[in-house]
Amino acid sequence: MWYRSDVRVDCQMNRDFELTIEPHPLLCVGAFVAEFPGPLGELVSPAWLTGGFALDVAAPLVREEQVRGDVRDLLRHGGYKPTGRGKPASEYLARAAGEGALASINVAVDACNVASLHSGLPISVIDLDRAALPVSIRTAGVETYVFNASGQVIDVAGLVCLCDALGPCANAVKDSQRTKTHAGTRRTLSVVWGHHAHRVRTEGTTTWYRDMLERLGASVTTVVPRTGA
Repeated sequence: MWYRSDVRVDCQMNRDFELTIEPHPLLCVGAFVAEFPGPLGELVSPAWLTGGFALDVAAPLVREEQVRGDVRDLLRHGGYKPTGRGKPASEYLARAAGEGALASINVAVDACNVASLHSGLPISVIDLDRAALPVSIRTAGVETYVFNASGQVIDVAGLVCLCDALGPCANAVKDSQRTKTHAGTRRTLSVVWGHHAHRVRTEGTTTWYRDMLERLGASVTTVVPRTGA
């Protein structure tokens, strides 16, 4: 479900957690939890899914330059600089796809990458069972985290992030190593990072992403964020 962060909505509980969101003038998110029929390491991405790694494949959404610029504006709102190695993940995907370098990781990440590639909107997906509740979306302060297995660190100061009780764990640039999906993952939380000027695109991206996961056998539940202070 899409959610514009400057509009107050009622909280919807999703099992044992809720997602709160700090008001933000540009942010529009889609969020949902997916539960898979088995560990991700036992599920294989079918050809119809990995075929979406190509830029020229037919898709419900098409990348637009205006979207790219607006996403960057969203990320720089809190002072973050979305350039160079700090650019939105959706831009990395486009480059990798253009080079034929996108490869299958697992069904959850593959569906995320296909939806992000063609919509132009960054998407985060984390292993919800690795997150320390409560979960929220806020602009990070002077904070960092490790984002890959080799121990590289990203400085997320000023960047709107998905956070748990231990701090930021995902955003539109790089998700943390701490909460990344793995072979044993059974339950994920996904966040589509949209700009309020592209509400319809955010909603369409979220719906398409959900549809792909449901086609793969996942049970998907909408998360409606609760506005925090």
